[in-house]
Amino acid sequence: MYIPHHYKNENLAEVMEFIRANAFGILVNQVDGRPWATHIPMELEEDSAGGHCLVGHISRANPQWEGFGEKEPVLSIFNGPHAYVSSSWYREEEVPTWDYIAVHIYGTLNILDDRELYASLDRLMARYESNSKHPVTLAGLSAKTLRQIRGVVGFKIKVEEVQAAYKLSQGRPEDHEKIIRELESGGDPAAVSVARAIREHGKAGPK
Repeated sequence: MYIPHHYKNENLAEVMEFIRANAFGILVNQVDGRPWATHIPMELEEDSAGGHCLVGHISRANPQWEGFGEKEPVLSIFNGPHAYVSSSWYREEEVPTWDYIAVHIYGTLNILDDRELYASLDRLMARYESNSKHPVTLAGLSAKTLRQIRGVVGFKIKVEEVQAAYKLSQGRPEDHEKIIRELESGGDPAAVSVARAIREHGKAGPK
């Protein structure tokens, strides 16, 4: 994606943590010559070589998986908070804009075997059931329910390129205090999150 230099975040550790916190993403590849996208959780993990990979699964009924190939790159998109920024909040006349955080991951994909798929689903449930009053475990499900696993295709994407855009009004440091106040005043959770990100990154750009 196009990222002006002052919006680019090259702090890999911070970007990886962002993906962990915003794991529901969009997987994009080609199916019969057309772009195809599916909205799914993709968990960031370390691979056996110490690098990063994304692990997820899609329905076997979804034709997207038929386009999976080891030599074909795929794109995973992760979106963070975003908010409209009115130019009425600036000291000088200017056009309005939109502040946001977005990360694109490019890599090659391998399909998981049955054992790997089961293990990935077990880890996924363990993470998201951890705060449940009555946590569900994969091992605790009946054989009948577990047969549904046959209806999904698991995959692992080797992370080969990371593109991270943190567009947070870096070009208007003199207006940050006003922008932050206005974003926080509306009570919208996404806008409040953008205000927090501007405090952390806006003046000097992503660390």
